Amino acid sequence: MRLHISPHDGKAIYRQILDQIRYLIASGQLQPNDELPPIRTLAEDLLINPNTVARAYRELEMAGMLSKRQGAGTYVSERGSPLAEAERIRILSERVDALLAEALQMNVNLEQLIALLREREGAFNGR
Repeated sequence: MRLHISPHDGKAIYRQILDQIRYLIASGQLQPNDELPPIRTLAEDLLINPNTVARAYRELEMAGMLSKRQGAGTYVSERGSPLAEAERIRILSERVDALLAEALQMNVNLEQLIALLREREGAFNGR
């Protein structure tokens, strides 16, 4: 599991970790029962305070995405799959909101945007 943090992101470091782990679970790159790095190991890799990693893990555990096993580490929860679907929709909704806002600023109407999406989808799929 590779995470990248940026002190210039404008987002709290624990939040960057939390969002990236959520994305990895939602995208299927982390599966139920996959083990996450120990708090100290991840903190050392990212050159941050272990309390920052612990906070992100704790929030993900409270959200039901991670589970701690006493003496065995932190794992992606069995319930990760249903949550992953909702998380995928949340992530895409944020991106759609940004796209719609940008299209509005550029005076591109919804029909033009949908046509562009269809065109790009065709190119993406090799049609």
